[in-house]
Amino acid sequence: SSEIAKLNAGGACENEEVLRVLARALEIAERTDGAYDPTVYPLMQLWGFGTENAHVPQQTEISDALGAVGYERLSSVTAPYALSSGMAVDLGGIGKGFAAETLRTCLQEQGVRSAVLSLGGNVTLVGSKIDGSDWMVGLQDPEGDGCFGYVSGKDVSVVTSGGYQRYFEENGQLYHHIIDPATGRPAESGLTSVTVVADGAAGNGTMCDALSTALFVMGEDRALELWRSGVYDFDLILVTEDGRLLATAGIADRFRPDDSAGYAYEIVS
Repeated sequence: SSEIAKLNAGGACENEEVLRVLARALEIAERTDGAYDPTVYPLMQLWGFGTENAHVPQQTEISDALGAVGYERLSSVTAPYALSSGMAVDLGGIGKGFAAETLRTCLQEQGVRSAVLSLGGNVTLVGSKIDGSDWMVGLQDPEGDGCFGYVSGKDVSVVTSGGYQRYFEENGQLYHHIIDPATGRPAESGLTSVTVVADGAAGNGTMCDALSTALFVMGEDRALELWRSGVYDFDLILVTEDGRLLATAGIADRFRPDDSAGYAYEIVS
């Protein structure tokens, strides 16, 4: 009965909040060349992620579902808003970020000056600790139960996407939930974890959420290219399949790698 469910069922949406999220999703899809694409819902349904029916579909099924995917087919988001026939949207890659921002605003309006909001891979830090010191956020090692490093800060969003967070196994192979909209299959980008960090400016929590997904799909080179372009103001921490740990220069003084995790640490400029 949600606004998105009604929209996906062929109805029209006039809810200002939902339209604001949709507009931001379309903007980020355009700026990441579709690495983040809110129209992947037909593919998520096909693979069954988040259900008891998770499985590897046939390539013909994937090809058919790809015919309904493509942010380019989304019209400018104005009320009343409706989707083209056969299309459906999934805001799972951006919704937590928007929810965290909304919660932060509500808390600040109530006079809360110090808080941590943790929405599963999505951490929003409100102010500093009560004693004025920075918070410390541990980043889960995709290859183990511990942390590969720690980010310190205040009034920042720290959002991580990784293939280790949601997956299923079939015939001895793991399939994670971060779908590459270009192939219709779990992204094979050479990355195992992407953390995006940005200050608490309005809209940055939502941006970090969507970018963590997009940059995981894009892979190391394209992710760093987007960071260097300055299109968005953020920093990155990447873990690669070949055992490297990369942090962009803007976050290096606030990131402490855990040497026991065994990664070769590099600062990227």
